[in-house]
Amino acid sequence: MVQLPPNWDAWLTRARSRILGLTRGGKRSVLVLNDLVLTTFAVWLAFSLRWSRFYIPENGALWVVMLAAPPIAIGVFHSLGLYQLVTRFLGTRGAVRIFAAVALSVLIWGLLVLMAIGTGDPRLVFPRSIIFIYALLAGVLVWASRELAALALLGPDFKPVLVRDKRHVAIYGAGASGVQLLEALRRSDIYFPVGFIDDQPSLIGQQVSGLKVYKMDKLPRLVERDGVKEVLLALPERQRRERRAIIQRLAAHQVRVKTMPAMEDIASGRVAVTDLKPIDVDDLLGRDPVPPDPLLLARAIRGKSVMVTGAGGSIGSELARQILRQRPRCLVLFEISEAALYLVEIEIQDTLARLDREASGEARLQAPTIVSVLGSVLDAAVLRNTIETHRVETIYHAAAYKHVPIIEANAVAGLRNNTFGSAVLAEVAAATGVERVALISTDKAVRPTNVMGASKRLAELVFQAAAEKSSRTVFTMVRFGNVLGSSGSVVQRFKQQIQEGGPVTVTDPEVIRYFMSIPEAATLVIQAGAMAQGGEVFVLDMGEPVKIDELARTMIRLMGLDVQDAANPDGDIAIKYVGLRPGEKLFEELLIDERTTETEHPRIRRNNEGFLSADDLKAALEGLQAAMDQGRIEAIHALLVRTVEGYHPDVRGQPTEVPITIAPVSRTLH
Repeated sequence: MVQLPPNWDAWLTRARSRILGLTRGGKRSVLVLNDLVLTTFAVWLAFSLRWSRFYIPENGALWVVMLAAPPIAIGVFHSLGLYQLVTRFLGTRGAVRIFAAVALSVLIWGLLVLMAIGTGDPRLVFPRSIIFIYALLAGVLVWASRELAALALLGPDFKPVLVRDKRHVAIYGAGASGVQLLEALRRSDIYFPVGFIDDQPSLIGQQVSGLKVYKMDKLPRLVERDGVKEVLLALPERQRRERRAIIQRLAAHQVRVKTMPAMEDIASGRVAVTDLKPIDVDDLLGRDPVPPDPLLLARAIRGKSVMVTGAGGSIGSELARQILRQRPRCLVLFEISEAALYLVEIEIQDTLARLDREASGEARLQAPTIVSVLGSVLDAAVLRNTIETHRVETIYHAAAYKHVPIIEANAVAGLRNNTFGSAVLAEVAAATGVERVALISTDKAVRPTNVMGASKRLAELVFQAAAEKSSRTVFTMVRFGNVLGSSGSVVQRFKQQIQEGGPVTVTDPEVIRYFMSIPEAATLVIQAGAMAQGGEVFVLDMGEPVKIDELARTMIRLMGLDVQDAANPDGDIAIKYVGLRPGEKLFEELLIDERTTETEHPRIRRNNEGFLSADDLKAALEGLQAAMDQGRIEAIHALLVRTVEGYHPDVRGQPTEVPITIAPVSRTLH
């Protein structure tokens, strides 16, 4: 057994550090010297092997021919960029470039040799097979020297990853994004790309960066033959409808689907190309984003003092982020939860610091003031003091309890916060002369079957009455459905259940819901609020409704798993139907009536709906307050039935009182 010298590891570590510490020019000089020595040895060894003896040229002409090979090789290597490759991370493409450079240098040297022999000089007599022997020896020696150097420089802890240990993947999209992803994957130790998938007829069967392009129908073959377990989408995010169609086709195969990060995130350096992520549910909705109108975004915010209630929630925090980008004079974060307020304040301060670094000149001088207020919208004194102290001009009212089953079991708390909190805010805003107040509402407010929806419809009625009464403050409402990624979102629940091995719980196989991403919802809320004239309900275009059962099945398949059901009892994840919870409906609506008109934005519609007279609303709220104070749940439901149009509670014993009449659309809304 060979014994290494004492302190060998320490010596090797010092040598490695010295080499890595060399300048770029120093490292290239070492490589050039290495290649000169190896190519000289290779050409001498080629002559020696061919003549079967220790070869020494017999004359000066042969010395010139033999010693011409190394300089030619160095010149070609430099021209082809071999000295710009990082030796430690050579990879397959680097090896191919080395052999190609050696082949070209040998070709040039061989042509010169043949030209010299063709002169008829008797001193230049040797077999032409030496040229081929030299080519083989030079290629192997130069490549092997790079590989040995890489192993030495990477250190003793480096363990090369074999191809069989990597994840075999296919890339969907053979365009520029796909090629960029391929180059990044080839440098990684995790993925081994086996081919492209694309539907463009001109690309199918072609070679792109050394990989064949297959059509989608060949994916089962790649799964079976090449062991493909994942398909990586390399398509721009803006092509969402196209992505959705592709994802639906991929869901038919037992492969996990991941996507590239957004190109702007890669360009900014926030993420790498290989920071692949699971399919976003946004892609399953197929909604192509509509660029926001910069004028609408800035109209009610830029240079103004803006307050967001419920700033620590899903919608409230996103509103705060987007408001900050419009450069308000002051941003007030109003939140009842200390923990949520702390988190959103930290994030907003970090975002502001980043925006300041990116800004210059006048924009940097106009950095907004960030104010955090811990309080409840039921506290009129705190609201008034906050609005007057910071001269608030625009309010986005996102503070609300929203989880249907929880509010159904805690009706008093839900009504107090959602309805009476909105009433207190509206009264204080009107009294202090706030310019504009936008209520964030929900599709559950339309013909509700639960207390949460009824509480939000009552909040809308409060704002409609305030709009009728106020001459200075514009009160408006923005109504939309479920948002993806919010706390308690069904999508987040499904992901967790799939990761835990199931079952995935679905309320009913027929239930459908509207979905929208949080950033898109917040952007549309800001633009809708800027268009308000007073008293109208803005309804956001939620796209096509999504069947929750199919959403769950698609998510399971896209994670590379099978649904376990009667048709496939050996599947991975089961779906369990648990029934509708108290107050839930099979489907949601966005409109009470169909009086919608178009607005400046293609995804926002305006609707002037019926409302209660001020006297009827006051009487209803007073009766509701009395029933809440006494904890009379049946009386609360009875009052909601009389007051909220279309309310059908999930309780027994419906009241017999005559409902209050809803007034027609006001003609005096400002």
